[in-house]
Amino acid sequence: MTFTPAIDPDIEYPDSDGKPMADNTEQYEWIVKIKENLEILFANSPNVFIAGDLLWYPVQDKKITGPVAPDVMVVFGRPKGRRGSYKQWQEDNIAPQVVFEILSPSNSLEEMERKLLFYQRYGVEEYYLYDPDSHNFQGWLRQKGILSSIPEIKGWVSPRLNIRFELTEDELEIYSLDGQKFLTSIELSQKAEQASLQLEQERLKAERLAEYIRSLGIDPNTL
Repeated sequence: MTFTPAIDPDIEYPDSDGKPMADNTEQYEWIVKIKENLEILFANSPNVFIAGDLLWYPVQDKKITGPVAPDVMVVFGRPKGRRGSYKQWQEDNIAPQVVFEILSPSNSLEEMERKLLFYQRYGVEEYYLYDPDSHNFQGWLRQKGILSSIPEIKGWVSPRLNIRFELTEDELEIYSLDGQKFLTSIELSQKAEQASLQLEQERLKAERLAEYIRSLGIDPNTL
């Protein structure tokens, strides 16, 4: 006979742990860049939920260690939409498969070891940790039930996300498999402006060509 502990209906699961999302601008920019580019990448996948700094409660039991709020987490098999926190028992018991952490000076070794153990215990498949100050990037992949360190991370392709990680002397670079680089919000805006300008230039060029053809007595619509 299996014993199932009673669940106290009065237990509260706060949507905030009172901690800031980031300790500095660089950490915040990296969290936003990874989260927003993943949102773009999976925009047409309704059952891929992506969140930044969202508290994750893996089980309905306040005795567990945690909860933890990954800087970025990705959950395959759950719909997009607003959540105050990620209560796994309300999400078909699906754990986030991929999590990212961006180190800040306030993160202690003990804290990061605790997070690794948490992700190990509660089913994360891929865990990536980046330190913008030292440009150190590490990854862990679940193999035979254990999160094992990825020995060669440069050029690594995430099995779940299908994104590639590259390390330069200056920073981490992330690419989708079609070669599109993860960009900051400003870079994305500039890219959109450039694309819009190019389309306008091509439109004007086409109009001038049509006018020239008409000047020759030819209807361009018949060509």
